[in-house]
Amino acid sequence: MNERDLKSELYEQMARIGQALASPKRLELLEMLAQGEKPVEGLARQLGIDMRLTSAHLKVLREARLVEGRRDGKFMVYRLTGADVAVLGVQLRAVAEAHLLEFQSAFARLVASPAQLAPTDRKTLMTQARRGEVVVIDVRPASEYASAHLPHARSVPLDELRQRLAALPRDREIVAYCRGPFCLMSDEAVKILQAEGFQARKILDGVSEWRAAGLAVAA
Repeated sequence: MNERDLKSELYEQMARIGQALASPKRLELLEMLAQGEKPVEGLARQLGIDMRLTSAHLKVLREARLVEGRRDGKFMVYRLTGADVAVLGVQLRAVAEAHLLEFQSAFARLVASPAQLAPTDRKTLMTQARRGEVVVIDVRPASEYASAHLPHARSVPLDELRQRLAALPRDREIVAYCRGPFCLMSDEAVKILQAEGFQARKILDGVSEWRAAGLAVAA
């Protein structure tokens, strides 16, 4: 094989990744799997598509070696093939935000209440959480928290938040996070907390953003 053919082969292999990512639903699947392994049924339900289509999307991602599956009894369970796949999603979003006006406009509408965003940087926030100056809560399902979470964060799933308000301090700010910038669970958590008289804000980060920044996560 000459040099030209070898270069073409390398670009062709790289293009397999690009082709696998060229679907909004497959990008969303990767974001969901960045939270931990999940069964096909759960992924289909969360994405609002049927299992056959979900399986077809997962097959494309599997052929590109971005996800892998295992059988758990009657169910197929999928996970990312590495943390670098989750980081790739974060980097792709960052490029879209930097260069696509349409993305910027849509994202601005999603983050419609900037006053609800915690203004501190990541390292400062973790220092404050370690010292007990703020309370960071992870409002994702408990299984996702168990897979990986931000240091010093408490697991308070959104569907349990109202029942666990008594365990949260009212003299410190509470900072909520979920699956990343597109996730709305933290918005709902902040609304509930503020309506109950708590000082509450959110951060846009999730575990993938933390890893992409080179920061450690807990498990």
